[in-house]
Amino acid sequence: MGVNFPNESPEYRRARERLLQRESALRREMEAVAAEIRALPPGGPVPEDYEFDHIDADGVPAKVRLSQLFRPGTDALILYHYMFPRYRSDDRPGPSSGPMAERPLEEGPCPSCTALLDNWEGAVPHVEGLGANIAAVAKAPIEQVAAFAAHRGWRNLKLLSAANNNFKRDYHGEDEDGQQVPILTVFHKGSDGVVRLSWASELLFFPPEPGQDPRHVGTVEPIWTLLDFTPGGRPNVYEQIERHYY
Repeated sequence: MGVNFPNESPEYRRARERLLQRESALRREMEAVAAEIRALPPGGPVPEDYEFDHIDADGVPAKVRLSQLFRPGTDALILYHYMFPRYRSDDRPGPSSGPMAERPLEEGPCPSCTALLDNWEGAVPHVEGLGANIAAVAKAPIEQVAAFAAHRGWRNLKLLSAANNNFKRDYHGEDEDGQQVPILTVFHKGSDGVVRLSWASELLFFPPEPGQDPRHVGTVEPIWTLLDFTPGGRPNVYEQIERHYY
């Protein structure tokens, strides 16, 4: 059953009906790809039970191992590699207030990563309520990360620091020069207790098509997917400026 909106032209309706066919095909393809992701063979076991820095329930720095990030009865762990510190050549403005405002720009968080995590903050209770676990892993000292998160008003998102382990290097969240890389990694804990990589956003390293940024986590970035529905579309990726994100 088709629909019509007030005062639309016949040309609009014909074009819209054609586009609906493509949208339906895209939905089927996205669901097919998601099914193939779930059907991937088991990935490699993690080389060690990494120990991260975090802030515990009493508000003090503490240690937590990768295996402890799986709540009882859960087997999926989503870890986003937060570019904190940001990429060294990123000269976009840093925070104008809060604990990172007076720090050197290169020590601060990536604006794009921060925008993504702003969106995820509200989704975390829903994701974890459905049985997964989710956290963001920075390289900066946990005290800096926690202070910045408090300034942002983040209360739900688990924040970790890999300042004292090789996790980010091992899973391509950091390159050989120590530059941070915004990869998304998903881990699965099997019935035997072994934790393995399940999937990672390797599209980040795949050559992008001309005129596109990598968009390796594009389907989980609400800002951009919402703007894709507007006549103007998404702005250039480098137009992410402070008034939007800090």
